[in-house]
Amino acid sequence: MVGAAITRTDIPALCTRLADLLRGRAGELVECDVAGLTEPDVVVVEAVARLRLTARRHGWRLIVTGAGPDLLSLFGLLGLAELLAPTSPERDPRPPARNERPGPATP
Repeated sequence: MVGAAITRTDIPALCTRLADLLRGRAGELVECDVAGLTEPDVVVVEAVARLRLTARRHGWRLIVTGAGPDLLSLFGLLGLAELLAPTSPERDPRPPARNERPGPATP
């Protein structure tokens, strides 16, 4: 889980912590929960991108969970929507695949 705010100086420590957690472990997917972020910005996107690289170096895939509407928009704007965990169709910033239809909206 990521804290309420992230600065650029936090990023190396986050990557080191993730590397320590993944090193020597078998797996496929690691989730980065950003639900606690109070101010999503490009520093958050940079942190997630670098965490993704760290995960890939250890043979894992990283997805983001708990992103609010502002962060979802920011990821979509920067072309990084594939990092986000699938959510409900109305919150998913990715367009449906050509042969895929969005599911029914839930109230």
